[in-house]
Amino acid sequence: MKKDIIIPVVKDVYVAIVKEWNDDFSSNDWNSYIINNTREPLETCMIMTRGKHKDGRKTSTMRHAFKVIKARSYEKIELMMEEVFPFENEFIVSYFKGDTLYDKTFIANPNSISESNFKDIPLMDQEGILLD
Repeated sequence: MKKDIIIPVVKDVYVAIVKEWNDDFSSNDWNSYIINNTREPLETCMIMTRGKHKDGRKTSTMRHAFKVIKARSYEKIELMMEEVFPFENEFIVSYFKGDTLYDKTFIANPNSISESNFKDIPLMDQEGILLD
């Protein structure tokens, strides 16, 4: 029975963390994004974010919903404060493609969010941290 459960593999969907200039506040801000690099839309996409520190501290749990994320596009999830970079930051992503539910947890390890770890981000034409 348990062997009959098929868990679909998440492919070409990522979470990215990028540093961007904010004209309103004249500052560089860190933002997280969900990237759909597939040929199909992601429907009813739910994202839960939270962080936990090895000393027991936790961040608030945030929940975000997107009705549709178009094929080969991206959407901003949330602003990230540098104070949470020493935490293990989780992005739990669930969505439908057709009638199939997909689910994956993306993790940014403590202190991994840094410009020294930047690489090219698909579809965004900029550099940042890519969680896959």
